[in-house]
Amino acid sequence: MKQKWTCKTLAEVGTIVGGSTPKTNVAEFWDGKNYWVTPAELKGDKYINETERTITDMAVKCTNLTLLPVGTVLLSSRAPIGKVCITRTPMYCNQGFKNIICSEDLYNEYLYWWLKGKTAYLNSLGVGATFKEISKRTVEHIEVPVPPKDEQERIVAELDLLTGVIEKLKAQLQEYDKLAQSIFYDMFGDPIENPKGWDVKELGKVCDVRDGTHDSPDYVEQGYPLVTSKNVVDGDISFDNVNYICQEDFDNISKRSYVDDGDIIMPMIGTIGKPVIVRKTREFAIKNVALIKFKVDTEVVNLFVRAIMSSAAFDTYMKTKNKGGTQKFIALGDIRKLCIPVPPLALQQSFADKIASIEKQKAAITQSIAETQKLLDYTMDKYFG
Repeated sequence: MKQKWTCKTLAEVGTIVGGSTPKTNVAEFWDGKNYWVTPAELKGDKYINETERTITDMAVKCTNLTLLPVGTVLLSSRAPIGKVCITRTPMYCNQGFKNIICSEDLYNEYLYWWLKGKTAYLNSLGVGATFKEISKRTVEHIEVPVPPKDEQERIVAELDLLTGVIEKLKAQLQEYDKLAQSIFYDMFGDPIENPKGWDVKELGKVCDVRDGTHDSPDYVEQGYPLVTSKNVVDGDISFDNVNYICQEDFDNISKRSYVDDGDIIMPMIGTIGKPVIVRKTREFAIKNVALIKFKVDTEVVNLFVRAIMSSAAFDTYMKTKNKGGTQKFIALGDIRKLCIPVPPLALQQSFADKIASIEKQKAAITQSIAETQKLLDYTMDKYFG
């Protein structure tokens, strides 16, 4: 414990408040003037201003709900445990929270950051068979290191500064993505409407369009990564939380769906779209993702095809082809039948050169984000570890 810091339970420095769900079959309880939040609405932002659903005064009274004032630290207590946010408007909540209304001794934004750094610990406190949950009593007994108020504010300012840098860098990435899309539309026009009258061909005619395995091989502790939709993250392939398969299964999958450098893979089940160009640093197999391979005498270049498959026009096309109920998917045949413009190869290459320059800038920004995130993690560990 650092000098002048004390360790107190959340019950000593705050009031723990939960909530519940008004009866959904009583129309008079819904679409009122009162905000009502669920854990699903906590998407990583620090603050929440409004909610997807609202309830009436009658619902508040009949359900015996407690109002969460501005500045309440929301803490999801189940499905999942550990989401954190701060209210910027008064609201009520469902039963998936154990929220903290801080006393004068505890700065709510300091508590927000402390809880953000303790997700694994909070989950370890969960109990239950069907799904884990932390009780009000458990939350009340959580011990928090409490420095003097001015030091709490200084710590928050330091962490906010680092997250602000990350947010600005991410905004720069979005601007580069907009620039790339603008260049595409200037050079080629809308890929579906084809206002410039380019030759049009099915994707399956100009590329070799396949998909990964649909089987579920046994996983092993060490082996070859099996990349699925969940591993396609932020325009790249992430090997974090990937499952591994043995040599035999890798060889069997690769007979049909071997991934080469420069191929495109695209999620096609659950999450649909968000194609990425493979920059191969290791061997891996794929499952339930589309694989677009390019022929030796290709009529299209991968950066051009990726731009089409990242466009709003392609997104609209996919929505017309979505199948499935709870879990959406797009059939491989529909991807093959996608009609795309085929401008002269030299013009596509000119576009690819421009995009390659943008990608280089994005790579530098992505590296800066990773370095700043590492500094943020270090700083949180320094204060809360």
